[in-house]
Amino acid sequence: MSSHYKHHIFFCMNERASDDPRGDCARLGALNAQDYVKGRAHEMGLLGAGGVRVNKAGCLDRCEKGPVCVVYPDNVWYQYVDQADLDEIVTEHLQNSRVVTRLLVDKA
Repeated sequence: MSSHYKHHIFFCMNERASDDPRGDCARLGALNAQDYVKGRAHEMGLLGAGGVRVNKAGCLDRCEKGPVCVVYPDNVWYQYVDQADLDEIVTEHLQNSRVVTRLLVDKA
């Protein structure tokens, strides 16, 4: 069975209480990151059926690693810090299907 999208990337948008020791992705800039990646993917002509879909998600339960996003159907989890990291995810993974190993949540 084939997927409707080549890559579907979800950004955790979870918010927790400010004193929660697990932290949350929302406080770490997840909304801006998702907006940025969606804009870059649009500029690069990657969005749409057979291409890329960029979505917001509720809690992805990786709070201590946040902010995080996950690319399906590849099941690749990334943590990112800045726009350079996001640009690398877009160009390497979403455009060229190459995993960005330095940004993996679960490094081997």
